Order: sequence, then C-alpha cells, then structure tokens
Amino acid sequence: MFIIKSIEKVVFRTKQTVRCFSSIDSSKENPVVTVKQGKLKGAVKQCLDGSPYYSFKGIRYGQPPVGELRFKAPLPVKPWDGIRDATEHGPVCPQFDMSIIDLVEGNEDCLSLNVYTKSLQPSSKIPVMVYIHGGAFMSGSGNAETYGPEYFFQHDVIVVTVNYRLEVLGFLCLDTPEVPGNAGLKDQVLALRWVKENISKFGGDPDNVTIFGESAGGACITYHMLSPMSQGLFHKAIAQSGVCLSYWAIAHKPAERAFRFGKALGKDTKDVNELLQHLRSVPALELARLGMKSRTQDEKFRGLPIYSTPTVEKKFEGQEQFLTEDPVDLLLAGKVSKVPLLIGYNSAEGILILNDHTKKLEIFNKDPSYLVPREIATTVSKEKIDEFGQRIKQFYFGGKDATKKDAQAITDLQTDINFSYQTHRFLQFFQNVAPTFLYSFDYTTDLNIVKNVSGFDDVKGACHADDLFYLFHSAMSGNYLEGNDELKKIVYQITKFWADFAKTGNPTPTKGGIDWRPYTSATKEYLLLNQDMKLSNNLDKARVDFWNKIYADAGHPSIAKSSL
Repeated sequence: MFIIKSIEKVVFRTKQTVRCFSSIDSSKENPVVTVKQGKLKGAVKQCLDGSPYYSFKGIRYGQPPVGELRFKAPLPVKPWDGIRDATEHGPVCPQFDMSIIDLVEGNEDCLSLNVYTKSLQPSSKIPVMVYIHGGAFMSGSGNAETYGPEYFFQHDVIVVTVNYRLEVLGFLCLDTPEVPGNAGLKDQVLALRWVKENISKFGGDPDNVTIFGESAGGACITYHMLSPMSQGLFHKAIAQSGVCLSYWAIAHKPAERAFRFGKALGKDTKDVNELLQHLRSVPALELARLGMKSRTQDEKFRGLPIYSTPTVEKKFEGQEQFLTEDPVDLLLAGKVSKVPLLIGYNSAEGILILNDHTKKLEIFNKDPSYLVPREIATTVSKEKIDEFGQRIKQFYFGGKDATKKDAQAITDLQTDINFSYQTHRFLQFFQNVAPTFLYSFDYTTDLNIVKNVSGFDDVKGACHADDLFYLFHSAMSGNYLEGNDELKKIVYQITKFWADFAKTGNPTPTKGGIDWRPYTSATKEYLLLNQDMKLSNNLDKARVDFWNKIYADAGHPSIAKSSL
C-alpha cells in the first residue's frame, strides 16, 4: 500500500546498477499480434534462463477518459488501422507516487495494460494471471520496473498487468448518475473484458484466468468477487494483504468528501453540478493527493490516510453498477463468485506504519481512543470509543504508555487493525463457498526490500509489500538473486504456489511435497511461508479473538449478522 520514504534512495541506487534480465533480443523481428481492435507490435525479451518471451506493453483497452468523460465509467477502445507500437509502457495515471515521494504528471489517457507470454499460438491455452497493483488507490502502475514477469515464466503462465485511474480521477463519487463512483474498478472490469476477448491471440486460455493483487490491489480482487460486472471474467482469485472489508478500502460519505475536495481547490460550493464542472476543469495533477487536504481533524490521527476509495453506489436507471450493497451483506447472502481463493497477509505488515506511529506516540498514549478503527469510531459513542481505546492499550502494551522500544507490539497492533483481522473476517464469511487457502508470509531475506530499509530490522516478520519482491522481478530486487541459489529456490517455490493455484485451483496439486489443505472453520489451517515452510492452525488466534470481542461489543453490524 505504502512505500516508505527511505525506499526512494534504494530505487535511485538500484536503477543505476541493476542488470535487467529482460534485454531485447535484437536478432529477432518484433512480433505482431492481431487483436479484435487492430494490430500490435511487441518485443522479444529474455527470461532468467535466457529463453525468449514476448512483451506487449501499453496496450490501450479504453478510450481516453478526459473532458466530459473524466470521472465516468470507461468506454472500450476504438478499433484502429495500421500497426500500433506496443514496445513501451503507456502513461501512468497522474498521481502522488509513494515510491519516490513526489507528484508524477503522467497522463489521464492511462487506460492500458501489458501482456507477457512465451507463446503466441492460440492453441497453447496457457493459464493467465492478471495482476492488479496496489498503492492505496492513489499510486502505482503495472509497469515492469516494479512488476516484471520473469519469475513467473519458470512455471508456464501468461502475466498481464493493468493501469487504472487512481485517487480522485478513479474514485470520485458524487452520488449522481454522472459520477456514481468506482470508475477505477470499472477500468479494471474493462481490462478483464479485453483479456477475455483477446488473450487467446497471445497463447492464453480465456477460460482459465486468475486475478491477483496486493494491498489495495488485494481489496480490488475481493471487490471483483462481489461485483456483478466482474462475473465470468475470472476463474480464481488471490488476495494479498488487503480485502474489501478493511475500513481504508471503502468510502465513508464520499459525496461529502467531494465537496471538501472542491473547497481544497478553491471552489467552496454546495451545488453538485457546479462542483463537477470545476473538478472537470482543473489540471489532472491538481487532483492528486487531495485526500490529504480533505482530512477531518479526527482523520489526522485515526487510521491510514486513504480517502478516495471504492464505494457502495446508488442505483441509477440504465447504468451498470459495480457495487450497490455493503460487502458484508453480499458475502452473507452468498452473492459472491464461487471461485477458488488464495488469501493471506505478511506476518509484520505494520512495520510499514511504525515510523508514523512512533511520531504520534504522545498523542496515542494520552488518548488511546485514536487506536480504535474508523468503522467502529464512527458508529459508537465517545464513551465507548474511550473504553475500547483503553482495552487496546491494555492488550497490546499492558496498559502502559508505549515507547519506541515497543516496536513489536506497535507492529502487531497496526498489522491487526489495517490488514490481518479483516482478512480473517473475509475468510470466515467465504470459506464455505469455494476452496480457500490461507497463508502467512514470514520470509526475511535480502528480498524484504521494504523492511530492510525501514530501520526496524530487529522487528520479527515480513513487512507490508515485502512479498512482492519474491513474486516479481523489479529494479529494486533484481540483483539479489544473482549467485544466490537459496534465494532462487525461495522465489521458485513461492511463484510455483501462485502459478499452480492459477493452473488448477490448488497451490499444491502434486503429491510428494507439502499438502496445503483448504481452510475450514473447524481446523483453521494455513501455510506458514518461511524457511520452515509448515502447515499450522489458528493463525494469530489470540489477536483475532480480541478483535472479535471488540467488534461484538461495538454492536458492529457485520458481527451482529455473523460472528467469527
């Protein structure tokens, strides 16, 4: 979700020194593929073992969402004549890029995707893995500098990565027919429709598509499982470190916040049409990081600073809605894709938030009610919030004021509030629907890029986003594998779990090794992904039980309807 500031230095340094395995083989002609909309010219590149693969970047799947189309659902790309170049990435969405801690102008015309494949024969029927990037719904892209496909090519799959609209451009909601919300998720739906329609031209099997994503991308994956717009577009799902039940993944009073966006831009109005016209008129980059400028006083200290997010849409005649009911209601009613699910989180996600938390220790110690999650704090009395804050302080810190020496306890708290507990809730609601596999990612090696630059090396476990460097070849991690057979084995195994799941719906389909069994409410089995690699039960049980009681005592609707 976030990439902390010290990574900026790592990105700069490694981009100067990394020797990319994916150099273009100039001895071969650029391949040309004909999709439904026209012809595309790609490039031939090299896998880690030197074998070739085909790269098609910057493929337009939607029309430019500009002018009157800004904030609206995307329209399919129009057919073209001639051959379009697909050797370079398309523009990224205008954004505040958290990897470099700066604004990136990009271009609103950013609806493109990338396809990487080892075969261009339609008869190949290769399983397809479509990756939705994270970045707090405000940052990131599907570019190969971060999400290179080379590790997955050890397992005979096709990798697709997607750009979609971010922050206000992608998630503004005015509760009107013109701007009902969820444009960024509808971008992803259009990309999935493009994949279904065209992936066979790249050797892919349109009837064997797995969607996967991390953090905000993981939340997107679980939203697609609930959305009627996404039904039939995928056949398996992998959600890493994020689900749609998390408070940061769903908007709270988004139309009210939209007017605060306008005020931050100098347009203080109560007229929704006047607000829309103004938001359409300002340069796209001025819409980046508006969430930070629209925070309430409470939000400055409570929860993660993520405010332009998916929302429950109002129903409007003649429109496709992505989501019109609360995700918990949909789960409890069984209105969810009945596809195999691989789901989990990193063992120390909260390391990412340690630095920010320690800066606010004085505030949290004086008023621990700020530790109460936003979705509870907005539904109970001030007295209840205070009581819950004291209970949280007692459970994680023994009732004492926290200090910087309590890094492990702070990490556990932030892991639970922001990532792990909601994963357990989604899992519990879904596990009877289809085969579901739970994991805890706990590797700590040189590939834990985020943790290794965080300054908190002494905290146990894997930080938020550390798992990405075991799945994707990137500018930040590529050199670490050279000459390191142990790391190569770990990367091979993790990507094999993911690829085998994409192929079969089971991460361990062959006998003779680990038998990763599906999660059930009776056994609560999960696989611990670390050097020990073992099956276990009741992941983080004491902490899950604590939060069950908090939510139940809060009378939270989701707990009242179905208890863990």
